[in-house]
Amino acid sequence: MAEAITIARPYAQAAFDEASRAGKLKDWSDMLQSLAEAAANAEVREVITSPRVPRKQVEGLMLALGGKQLDVTQQNFIRVLAENQRLTILTEIAALFEMLRADAEKNVDVTVTSAFDLNDTQKQKIAAAMKARTGREVRLHCEIDKSLLGGVVIRAGDQVIDGSARTRLSELAHALA
Repeated sequence: MAEAITIARPYAQAAFDEASRAGKLKDWSDMLQSLAEAAANAEVREVITSPRVPRKQVEGLMLALGGKQLDVTQQNFIRVLAENQRLTILTEIAALFEMLRADAEKNVDVTVTSAFDLNDTQKQKIAAAMKARTGREVRLHCEIDKSLLGGVVIRAGDQVIDGSARTRLSELAHALA
């Protein structure tokens, strides 16, 4: 995994630089996400990793999956990935691209995992607190995990705020042991 990220980084940076220059961050983001999902499909992955399938055919498949909305630069990017046998790391490229995009747009994705569904007021309070903490616009994503028992776990990038009842009980048990 770490090796895939290392290999993906220059491709993601190149895609980001081109998308920024052209003012098409959203288009590139959509294209990379779509192709990453396609490359993750078992049948497509089998084709793109097969040594029996010529690179030109793999390239043609990925261009077809990208659709007619691809501009010339995006098509060339896909061709470079196909020629260098890097289509298998499209997921990592897309993820790194999204990180660069979020940084440029001063956004942060925040995932809130709670034991129960949060109401709108709770979501707004969490979003406001995270905006104040990070200094960025917050895109809130909510998940439910009944095993937390209560409280929330908030993830923003590499920051984790664990206020779950499960963790508190675990800390109490450890302190009593």
